[in-house]
Amino acid sequence: MVRGTLVFETRLPNAQRPRILLQFERGGAWPFHLSLQAIPGGGLILIVNQGGSVLHQVLNVADTGRIDTLRLSYAWDAPARAGWLALEHDEREYAHLIEVEAPCPLRIGDLRMLFRDGPHRFAAPELVYFALSSEIEPVGPMPSLHPETPIATPDGYRPLSKIRRGDTVIVASGEAVPVLHRVSRTMPAFGSSRPLTIRRPYFGLRQDIQAAPSQRLLLSGTEVEYLFGRESVLVPARHLTGGHSVLPARARLTATYAQLLLPTNEAMITAGALAESLFIGRLHRKPLHLAASVLAGIERSRLPDHGRPRHHVLRAFDARILAEARVA
Repeated sequence: MVRGTLVFETRLPNAQRPRILLQFERGGAWPFHLSLQAIPGGGLILIVNQGGSVLHQVLNVADTGRIDTLRLSYAWDAPARAGWLALEHDEREYAHLIEVEAPCPLRIGDLRMLFRDGPHRFAAPELVYFALSSEIEPVGPMPSLHPETPIATPDGYRPLSKIRRGDTVIVASGEAVPVLHRVSRTMPAFGSSRPLTIRRPYFGLRQDIQAAPSQRLLLSGTEVEYLFGRESVLVPARHLTGGHSVLPARARLTATYAQLLLPTNEAMITAGALAESLFIGRLHRKPLHLAASVLAGIERSRLPDHGRPRHHVLRAFDARILAEARVA
């Protein structure tokens, strides 16, 4: 396979010595070895050895605070003599990107065996999933709403999939703002990208909607003002699970999400609720990250500068406190 992407999502084990998360061996005239290890202090080691050509990379995540789950992507494009490693987690705005020079193509037979059980492969319980794509998969800001999610426009609700660049949508302020881009992506329906159902009538919804765990809702009310001293806060959907309002959705092996890029990261009226549009921060100032993102190919001058999120984003602990206050 001359180009493609391997994606690994894993929980970090609490261990005092190196811990193998995934190990694969295949002998023969052209032996192949792949391993992913966790090391004490919050780090990962990826080794890919194919016939003597070795990729050995240590990725240190100890400086990113408390981390439960990490997602590592290895993308290679042998004809272009380019590739990269990307380390992501939900609390970090940008991926940790490392360029890989002149990566080798990987044999399809080895990759097929990687996904078969047997004595040639070990996978630790902490490994949430690993997946293979024949394309260079993007990293960074991701779409997070089901493509058929109703979005308010001046002409009424329209499915997200039918909205185009140049159309206008209604945001939290009641204004109509232009759509700069619509993006979509299909990804494994596991772990941090497993679909959630956000149920009506919670959060003002008129109907159930599906979203990725990373989708942030804009919440307001007396509880928000009392607890956080703010008129509104953003809460990731993953922090709202555990009750009746947000539940795991039925899913196949993959899920497709879409999202809209707006000028200043406004929250859109989405089936009655307020859902944040695609937040890209200052992606236009990071050429490597832009080239690896869902917005690759768009001129930097045509992208907005979102800076920081327009509203305070709650972490898991604060989101639980808010949820308990709303139930009480």
